[in-house]
Amino acid sequence: MPKSNFFSRIIAGTMTWGSWGKALSTTQMSTLIQESIDLGITTFDHADIYGNYGTEGAFGKALAQSKVSRSKIQLITKCGIQMVNERQNQVKHYQYDAEYIIWSAERSLKALQTEYLDLFLLHRPSPLMEAAEIATAVDTLKAQGKIRAFGVSNFTPSQIALLETLIPISGNQVEFSLSHTDPMYDGTFDDCTMNERIAMAWSPLGGYFKSDESASKERLQPLLKQFAEKYEVNESQLLLAFILRHPVKIHPVVGTTNSKRLEESVQALSIALELQDWYLLLEASKGRRVP
Repeated sequence: MPKSNFFSRIIAGTMTWGSWGKALSTTQMSTLIQESIDLGITTFDHADIYGNYGTEGAFGKALAQSKVSRSKIQLITKCGIQMVNERQNQVKHYQYDAEYIIWSAERSLKALQTEYLDLFLLHRPSPLMEAAEIATAVDTLKAQGKIRAFGVSNFTPSQIALLETLIPISGNQVEFSLSHTDPMYDGTFDDCTMNERIAMAWSPLGGYFKSDESASKERLQPLLKQFAEKYEVNESQLLLAFILRHPVKIHPVVGTTNSKRLEESVQALSIALELQDWYLLLEASKGRRVP
């Protein structure tokens, strides 16, 4: 099982690099890859479905153009979601038979133009998943050197325990932010800590800058402004500092394509958020005193 520090603490999320967002050109992606590495962000998070199953291929071309050594970066990708209209599916669903998992991993390897994946995740749990089928695929891919480690995304501790009857689970990528704190209370991060799994957080800013005005945002805005002055940082850095303060050592998956914002994300690692300030942020988010 790879240690947490094998991956960069800030992870570059590629979901909006392609047609689901900025639609970056090959040269623009290549530049962003290099800029990320220069900032110390060496881990790149993918999923087969990003960009309607196209972003991995675009990234692979950009990586080849960049001439970056494969040994200098870590690649994560996910599989399992079957989208409607993209593969002639009648309904969105999850597919986790051994044959499909192996096929999907090999497709990602080809698209990313790499010989191995550092971490390969099941994207979401399926009520129909069978541990034996998944274990067969993972054991095969590991034996062939195509994946270095295996993990999950959006899984509960009990769903992980089901799989771990047959295969080790190296990490769990879940939604976590100041506005979505469930993993601190539902056993997700306890499970990661006890079993030394890598904890990754998608949507680490919680849509704070995208959502309409809400009671939570109204409570947080004045406090974030106050703390921005106190710590001499901006709001997004404080939102990251909140989740970075958790002892499980969360790896935020940061989805921006702006190099300045990536730099600010790395700078958030240096914010020493005081204990009571952390709880004040939690209280403002929840709208109630800590029990």
